[in-house]
Amino acid sequence: MCMVIFAPIFAICAFATCGGYSGYLQVKVDCADKRQSNRSINIDFGYPFRLHQVHFKAPLCEAKRGEILFLDGDYSSTAQLFVTVGVLAFLYSLLATVVYVFYQNKYLKNNRGPLVDFVVTAVFSFMWLISSCCWAKTVSDIKTATNPTLVFHLISACRAQENQCAATHEPHWSRLNCSVVFGFVNLMLWVGNIWFVYKETGWYKTGHRYPTRSASGKRSSEMRQRLYSESSFDQPDEGFGLSRQSMSTSLPQTHLSKNENCDKEKTVISKGPMIFVNEM
Repeated sequence: MCMVIFAPIFAICAFATCGGYSGYLQVKVDCADKRQSNRSINIDFGYPFRLHQVHFKAPLCEAKRGEILFLDGDYSSTAQLFVTVGVLAFLYSLLATVVYVFYQNKYLKNNRGPLVDFVVTAVFSFMWLISSCCWAKTVSDIKTATNPTLVFHLISACRAQENQCAATHEPHWSRLNCSVVFGFVNLMLWVGNIWFVYKETGWYKTGHRYPTRSASGKRSSEMRQRLYSESSFDQPDEGFGLSRQSMSTSLPQTHLSKNENCDKEKTVISKGPMIFVNEM
């Protein structure tokens, strides 16, 4: 099955690219007072993306002290759901691989193994659908929450027109984008695997057996009817009736003729000597 080969690989890629992500944003604040210009701010964040707990210190251009600010948003639930589905799918794929290779007879016994496998595969397909769609929306929200323009609105010094703020480093999103792609690849893989597991169940075998027999029986009945119709065209009904009648009447006539011949032979034998004497 395709799940045995590809499912564990893509499951690892999905939860590894999501769970191992870490990025940072760096902004620079140039105050109107040149003595406090060129102040860099580093903002680090990563899995599980509890951005409301990510804090950073921003300078206040009017004073030498700074302010503590936090990002907006908590996306841990969706990220953890995506990683959990990936880990569970990986573990089940390994278990299914062991069963397919070493316990094939027990897997097919009493049709319980294929039925359980079918139900679990359908559940994982649904979970991949939900988690991948939610994770794709969450990645978009994380990009918005860490957008430098939105971060500038949080910093008091950047809201002043006389000060200038710029982003010197932005997060790289290729890894999170790959995690979204791997999520939908797993979805297609598990949905496609439903068909292969369904073919191992008794539902497919039962539904595949009886329509075949009925079709063959229908074809045989049509063939018999066709042969019968052809034979009826070759021999008309009147001729067929006459032949049957002649057959039915010929048998007793033949029997009677034999009896008459026997009687005649007896009479000839019995009268033979009398005729010979008279001739002499």
